[in-house]
Amino acid sequence: MFETVEMLKMFQRYRGDAIVVPGRGGRHWTEISTRPNRDVPLGDPAMGGHASFAFGLAMARPDQKVVVFDSEGDLLMGLGVLATVAELQPKNFYHFLLDNGCYATTGGQPVPNAKNISYDAVARGAGYSHVFAYDNLEGFAIDIERILAQPGPVFVAMKVVPEIQNDPIGRRKRWQTRSREQVLKDLQRELGVKI
Repeated sequence: MFETVEMLKMFQRYRGDAIVVPGRGGRHWTEISTRPNRDVPLGDPAMGGHASFAFGLAMARPDQKVVVFDSEGDLLMGLGVLATVAELQPKNFYHFLLDNGCYATTGGQPVPNAKNISYDAVARGAGYSHVFAYDNLEGFAIDIERILAQPGPVFVAMKVVPEIQNDPIGRRKRWQTRSREQVLKDLQRELGVKI
């Protein structure tokens, strides 16, 4: 297992001009990213929303590399996204899964079958073109450049250390500095989309 923040720092070195939907890595990513207008931090939408949103963005903008940092709890709420991504094969979609074995944002309840499920095998079985799995940062660091050079869809399962939050949502440190509306306007401007 490794720390999410350390993995995100490693990813940032190779990000290039990818659009990033930071998902469950958002609270770290906002301080790491050097291209905030190409970031789409959605906060905490309904569970399962990050991958579907990022997939839709990738389909709408096939000229742009789109990366999502999902969690296993989110993915379990919307497993259908794997089959849909695999069927449509977006060459610009990179699905990174942060697997900490629990629902960390709601107090650390265990994810069903957390010790046995192999999300890389699930993604491979669904039909993702390229699938990787890591439980140590060293292996990820060696492969990250190669991963991002592959045509999508790419799925990367990563075992990360849980960062359990027990404070009520209203008492947690706010990491989002822009509203969702502002995030989308900033991205539209960055991509040259007329508003």
